[in-house]
Amino acid sequence: MAKQPMLKFVTVGRDMPEKRAASVRREDFNEIYAEYADAKAKEQAGRCSQCGVPYCQSHCPLHNNIPDWLRLTAEGRLQEAYDISQATNTFPEICGRICPQDRLCEGNCVIEQSGHGTVTIGAVEKYITDTAWDEGWVKPIQPSQERAESVGIIGAGPGGLAAADVLRRAGVQVTVYDRYDRGGGLMTYGIPGFKLEKDVVMRRIEQLEQGGVEFVLNCDVGKDIAFDEIRNKHNALLIATGVYKSRDLPGPGAGAKGIVRAIDYLTASNRLSFGDSVPEYESGELNAEGKQVVVIGGGDTAMDCVRTAVRQGAKSVKCLYRRDRENMPGSQREVQNAEEEGVEFQWLSAPKGFAGDPVSMVKVQQMRLGQPDATGRQSPEPIEGAEHDEPADLVIKALGFEPEDLPTLWNQKELEVTRWGTIKAEFTTGQTAMDGVFAVGDIVRGASLVVWAIRDGRDSAAAMLDYLNDAQSVAAE
Repeated sequence: MAKQPMLKFVTVGRDMPEKRAASVRREDFNEIYAEYADAKAKEQAGRCSQCGVPYCQSHCPLHNNIPDWLRLTAEGRLQEAYDISQATNTFPEICGRICPQDRLCEGNCVIEQSGHGTVTIGAVEKYITDTAWDEGWVKPIQPSQERAESVGIIGAGPGGLAAADVLRRAGVQVTVYDRYDRGGGLMTYGIPGFKLEKDVVMRRIEQLEQGGVEFVLNCDVGKDIAFDEIRNKHNALLIATGVYKSRDLPGPGAGAKGIVRAIDYLTASNRLSFGDSVPEYESGELNAEGKQVVVIGGGDTAMDCVRTAVRQGAKSVKCLYRRDRENMPGSQREVQNAEEEGVEFQWLSAPKGFAGDPVSMVKVQQMRLGQPDATGRQSPEPIEGAEHDEPADLVIKALGFEPEDLPTLWNQKELEVTRWGTIKAEFTTGQTAMDGVFAVGDIVRGASLVVWAIRDGRDSAAAMLDYLNDAQSVAAE
């Protein structure tokens, strides 16, 4: 009888891929986790209990068939595991690297609830797809039949690219417009290489190009090309711009030189990794080397900033967050990585003002947690008289992102938005009030996760195909 490859969680402990020592990984922007060896991937996949109701799957925004591809990995059937993984997820190797699995699939693993340590789902997912690339199993898109209809997609981030993939597989002609000189959106210019090495994103974009997706880059809609021009050129249109407007800091001195936006800081660093010339980095404006850095915020963007500053050779790196550790929105795993790398966190701390121009000091107000707000989280409130000064040569604002005013920027008053400025669109389809215009990702749901953008892009692409098919039927009558 063949040996049972699964249910090993009782005898085999959880074992992540080896993490490079903090003293070593501080020196570069390479990913911090090594790859699993084949035997280790099989062993860890074999810890899955194959439970009857897979909470990992139901808590994954893409509802990936996780137990199935874990079993196939444990059995050594990796190409089949990749096929099942790819069936529900356009970019599994990216999700395997940057999804907060501790809050999603792994955080809801049944064996974790029973005290055995969760299955390392993300690491196995990454291993499966990296192996697929190495073995040549990932092929360019080849539609069985070409269609005459075309779709324009504004935004080359995860939502737009996921939609492009689905539409192109159906034979639709797809053109993606993006303001940057490379596709990928925040996956390219927002997320640092130590979480997501850039060749991982670039090879997916190359795969889409080889499959017939056209990219129009350095194209800022509303400036370089009118929204109406794109709309008139295509049979349907998808808005997937993301949210790029940074929330601002209040307080005296907030406009001083040396106080910068997280998106500008991270983009400069990521451009360096491509070998680009970055004058703002070379001048020191967006370079933490030798500086006392203070990052303000508690989300994943703040974690990206503090860990980037460490690698740039900052003299010290401190993170101010107005709530406590338990209430921060960022991944606890990222906080731990940052602490290992030498970042100091100051919990229940908020900036009250700034001294110097260029900035030399952050005036820090100590906070406490008061009554719950509308979301149920305790609201931070200042402790009277509890303040201190924190020296700083570089202050990075990582307070989150808001949508740009697209109806004004694009001269589209009929494009309906919510009171938060996000586009009003139907749940699951992404259909807006404008005929044939759909919207997905952060521009609809607000700043969120890459995996949700992928889900939205796939769902909306399916709805766009229905729209195109209906239009074709009407034309044929």
